[in-house]
Amino acid sequence: MATKRPNILIIQADQMAPQALPVHGHPLLHAPNISALAEQGVVFENAYCNFPLCVPSRYSMLTGRHTSAIGAWDNAVELASERPTMAHYMDDLGYDTILCGKMHFVGPDQLHGFRQRLTTDVYPSNFAWTPDWPNEPEYRPTGISLRPVVQAGQCVRSLQIDYDDEVEFYGIQQIHDLARYSRDTPFFLVISFTHPHSPFTTTARYWDLYRHDDIDMPSVPPIPVEELDEHSRWLHYAHGTHLNTVTEEHVRAARHAYYGMCSYVDDKVGRIMEAMRATGLADETFVVFTSDHGEMLGERGMWYKQTFHEWSARVPLIVSKPGTFAPGRVGELVSLVDLLPTLLDFATGGHPPEAVDPFDGNSLTGLLGGSTGGWPNQVISEYTGEGVRAPCRMLRRGRFKYMYTHGFPDRLYDLESDPLELRNLVGATDTAQTAQELRAALLDGWDPDAIGERCLESQRRRRFVQRATGGEPYWAYKVREDDDRRFVRNAGAAPTKARARFPYVEPVPFEQ
Repeated sequence: MATKRPNILIIQADQMAPQALPVHGHPLLHAPNISALAEQGVVFENAYCNFPLCVPSRYSMLTGRHTSAIGAWDNAVELASERPTMAHYMDDLGYDTILCGKMHFVGPDQLHGFRQRLTTDVYPSNFAWTPDWPNEPEYRPTGISLRPVVQAGQCVRSLQIDYDDEVEFYGIQQIHDLARYSRDTPFFLVISFTHPHSPFTTTARYWDLYRHDDIDMPSVPPIPVEELDEHSRWLHYAHGTHLNTVTEEHVRAARHAYYGMCSYVDDKVGRIMEAMRATGLADETFVVFTSDHGEMLGERGMWYKQTFHEWSARVPLIVSKPGTFAPGRVGELVSLVDLLPTLLDFATGGHPPEAVDPFDGNSLTGLLGGSTGGWPNQVISEYTGEGVRAPCRMLRRGRFKYMYTHGFPDRLYDLESDPLELRNLVGATDTAQTAQELRAALLDGWDPDAIGERCLESQRRRRFVQRATGGEPYWAYKVREDDDRRFVRNAGAAPTKARARFPYVEPVPFEQ
């Protein structure tokens, strides 16, 4: 009798910065269930997303490819149906492939290899959020502003709580059903939440886990706009930072709520893992916990993501399977494109099928087993989304991080001696060779002029289609009849979420 392949469970948060977790040394945040997962698993201390924005980051993770290789330019672009994903590979290996929660697929293909979806998605599946680089950085199709910061605090209910409570319910129900009815078939299950994504609101239960006066403030204070690099300056205006004055109390309240939102996710992780243990599935399952990108959380005066600075670009990554890997920590540089080749190793006992497309990542199994031999120890992250006006790319290799914004001065940081990224070493004599080598590596096989033109062409096409059709059809995956009305559809995220907050909070006016 053939041995059953191991199950694979991915639990994904949204916009969760690893720096805020006790696993990574945060002294305040309450996340005992994520910590418990880390204590019996392997923690990757330097894991990065490959694009600090939801849709491209997820597409990259699913395909094992860098975003420029698959045309994943921004938050309103399709993933071609011909692109093999984790779900396709797992389906081909005989797995039940199930998606529960957010993945933010855009376009008519709302499965991309998953045989089942248990919930709708929280965000639009059409082209409503297509960027317009000629009108950036103040073109805001998502309605983004700093209102979620200046109006941070408690709520009784929010759109994101509606969504994530539903994701948890159906995810745990699916675990019970898999244990009862499909025990002999391995499963690939993704349970993906939208917390702790902004707006920064949480219920009294999670707010009260923290004393307000204990909330720590950012390590780097706001940097004057005239001193910002071009990428950060673009985001200053793209996020509407100039439209509202953010006080110290606003920052403290937003961070307080964010910590509560992280604890809310942690409780869900705990209940998912309890269901896994109760059904006996925990010992048969590789569990991966991660996020799609981080959250700046007021560092440098910046919020949200879209930048290559550490709070935005890094992600938590924990891999656990009892009795398979010795618990520990890995310091090598890894990224989300490494997950697909890793999962194929898990599914096949180290004998993965030949990749249909070449992977840009590498299997983490050696690092999980304690071997660092041959690991490239570098990661690439890209950005071509809303809020900027040209292609941007980051390469981290060893202790150095190199940031490129097409048409503007480069930046180089030594994260060992300068973890807060305050000293740009481009032009420094003692790092001149390092800068030259990293710049050449970053541009190798990546033509920013060609990519910029492809982005502009795609934006023009998608904005036209959106205008011509009025955003119909939505393409949103429907489980319930009212799924096309309950969450964010043909509209901006910020105003839709604001209307769903209870008790309702009247938006503060923008400053002139």
